[in-house]
Amino acid sequence: MNTMVDNKINKSTKTQKTVRVLLGIFFIFTGTGHLTFMRTAFLAQVPNWVPMDAKMVVFLSGLVEIFLGASLLFLSKHQTTVGWIVALFLVAVFPGNIAQLVNHNYAFGLNSDLLLWLRLPFQPLLIATVLWGTGAWGEWRHKTKVNHQGHPTMQYYYINK
Repeated sequence: MNTMVDNKINKSTKTQKTVRVLLGIFFIFTGTGHLTFMRTAFLAQVPNWVPMDAKMVVFLSGLVEIFLGASLLFLSKHQTTVGWIVALFLVAVFPGNIAQLVNHNYAFGLNSDLLLWLRLPFQPLLIATVLWGTGAWGEWRHKTKVNHQGHPTMQYYYINK
């Protein structure tokens, strides 16, 4: 593959770098909150069907968030991979937001079902921000475009569709 093209794809804009740093700080902050001052509020998000002690889920997810935040800040050479991992994490914890609504567990100042409903679209927005800020979305689109222009697997897919 042409490394010049790869370098252009993996090169972040200043805005993307800023977003990635802000996301890293945000994840470290919320991860720390899981372990300390927001622990009770995060307990409200643990679905009752999770087969683990809720306090342990909050503790472990806090550690994961701190790790992901640090990864966003310091693993810039692997930013696209980190982006996909963070996005998958956000997808994995989304049922907690839904459980909070379904079970009417008010926390984080969200003291009505309306506010909990309004919160739900922010998770996909956060996922999109992560994928854009890390360049993961742009890299995937570039690879898909390249594959459509000549990759045998994609040719087979479109011919036999």
